[in-house]
Amino acid sequence: MPLSIRLPSDVESRLSALAQRTGRSKTFYATEAITEHLEDLEDLYLAEQRLVELRAGKSDTVSLDELMARYGLAG
Repeated sequence: MPLSIRLPSDVESRLSALAQRTGRSKTFYATEAITEHLEDLEDLYLAEQRLVELRAGKSDTVSLDELMARYGLAG
């Protein structure tokens, strides 16, 4: 489904200038920015959920040494 967004004029100007300088479309850069930020938000949400589970006693922690040993990375 298409998405329409309104950008502040300074952001629109910067995006237009970047697109013009690089020969890429504004859509390309908007998609790149959204994808990158969306991944960060998904990671943050997952970390917050894990913290809630840990505080509720529904999850355990593993030390770095144990994790490295588990995967044969201990030095």
